[in-house]
Amino acid sequence: MSHVKATRLSKVKFRAPDLDRMQHFLTEFGFVLSSRDARALRMSGHGDSDCIHITELGAPAFVGFGLEVPDDDALDHLAFQTQKKVDDTEHRRTLLLSDPDGYEIAVTAESREALSLGEQSAPKINYPNVTNRISETKRRFSGPSHVMRLGHVVLNVASFRESESWYKLHFGFLTSDEIELEPGVSIGAFMRLNVGNTATDHHSLFLLEAPGDPSFNHAAFEVSDVDDLMTGHDHLRRNGREHSWGVGRHILGSQVFDYWKDPWGHELEHFSDGDRFVASNQPNVATLDDLLGVQWGDIHPLMRAAEETEL
Repeated sequence: MSHVKATRLSKVKFRAPDLDRMQHFLTEFGFVLSSRDARALRMSGHGDSDCIHITELGAPAFVGFGLEVPDDDALDHLAFQTQKKVDDTEHRRTLLLSDPDGYEIAVTAESREALSLGEQSAPKINYPNVTNRISETKRRFSGPSHVMRLGHVVLNVASFRESESWYKLHFGFLTSDEIELEPGVSIGAFMRLNVGNTATDHHSLFLLEAPGDPSFNHAAFEVSDVDDLMTGHDHLRRNGREHSWGVGRHILGSQVFDYWKDPWGHELEHFSDGDRFVASNQPNVATLDDLLGVQWGDIHPLMRAAEETEL
């Protein structure tokens, strides 16, 4: 295991040939403009002052993602381990690494001032035997979802075991659920950050050894709550955006999900109400049906296609 443990998934980076078009989509998706120049677009969430989605001008592509480590000492230690040099020219010291499939992993020390998501009160929900909302109406008005933070990244990799080993060695990831195609044949894993007794997302990274070349699968962003997710769903539909999958509730991770595609086909997910684990929780083994299945809602497009073929 690495002596350096990542503490946060900080950002995703893409390239696109039209920054105006990308900004328009991301605003409808629920981001807030952080900054922009002739070469790059930087978007933030409503609950995070840091930039969490970067688009550089260029041919459409997924470039990579960012991870934070606890402090500058951890960053320097990782630089020594990997024999790479920390770049001090930007506003934050950054160590650029390449994972086994060539994705850029931008590592920075934890940004103390950018971590707070602010106070968020729980929504008042009435149940058959519990009344939490009295003499109050509940109204959600039309408009985009409110993206709060980056939750996870999913990559289709050339070799699951090689990529798993690399991320665990360098960043201390822990397995939440390993996916077996059949007993003893693993093709992927949901992996979470190792932050001790602090509860963290069921997964910040999912690696899947899928047919074809290595590729970006999707990135997921947490929104305020399920009502906010559905409000954003309606907003994106009204604006003619390309829907991919949802709404439903995953089996693994348990989140309510809704998937959309940006103008260049990169898949982005809204999610809410996901599982959170601590470091002591033991790994689980799951099946492909668990991965693609849902507790309720729209089934995965691959499963839908298989059902239609059988008919």
